[in-house]
Amino acid sequence: MSYKDEWLVIEANDDIDETEHREPSEELLFYRAVANGEVDTVRKNCEQGRFMDTDGVGVLSKDPVTNLKYHFVVTTAMVTRMCRQYGMELEQAFRMSDFYIQKLDDIHSVEEIKHLHDEMVMDYAEKMRRYHHNNTNSKHINACKEYIYSHIKERITIEDLADVLGVSASYLSRLFKKETGISVSAYIRNRKIDMAKNLLRFGNDSMIEIANRLAFSSQSHFIQQFREVVGMTPKKYRDTYYMVEWNAEPARSRRAAKPAPEQTD
Repeated sequence: MSYKDEWLVIEANDDIDETEHREPSEELLFYRAVANGEVDTVRKNCEQGRFMDTDGVGVLSKDPVTNLKYHFVVTTAMVTRMCRQYGMELEQAFRMSDFYIQKLDDIHSVEEIKHLHDEMVMDYAEKMRRYHHNNTNSKHINACKEYIYSHIKERITIEDLADVLGVSASYLSRLFKKETGISVSAYIRNRKIDMAKNLLRFGNDSMIEIANRLAFSSQSHFIQQFREVVGMTPKKYRDTYYMVEWNAEPARSRRAAKPAPEQTD
């Protein structure tokens, strides 16, 4: 018997889950709150444990943990698409979604799933709050930023961006500076440095590995650019802010294995 035929039999016998599914308006309001960057509203929802309220949401699995995992995937997918519609860069939105859903592989309790859910929605909400606060850009500049995010590990030139957008390099350069207040090259550099800071803080890659990963011309060039933007060398930044886990203590008190020492500042 096919699944379709099996469903017809179950439906005819009324042998189905008796849960009355609630209207999706509450969930949609929550997704919109995340996409609007309403951090306080999202935090309140998490504190109230609304994600754990299974009344009217249907049963996707008879196993409680698996059931909640399925609901987590649904929530993540909806939040991702809503944030994308409200302006989040496409690659950022879906890479975040992949990251959080993959974390389910290491989770085996209802409490852990709730914690992951709360971190996920707060992460999206905080990013969307910053986006709405900072974004006053035109369609061209938003597309430009999205391309930069998607290709941050490559060498990106103003000519590359102009070709993608179908405009002249000089026009794009003027427009970008007018709308953002900085040059295209400075923006690219700042985004690369932001990613380098994350690699230094949460990873164990050496300076040369980070420089190569982010397409700096050399290790010395990476160190020079990092110092100009951050005000300290990459080594000093790692020594100050390195964390073994996302919620671990700073480097001065870490107890786990340290990253390999660098030979140069």
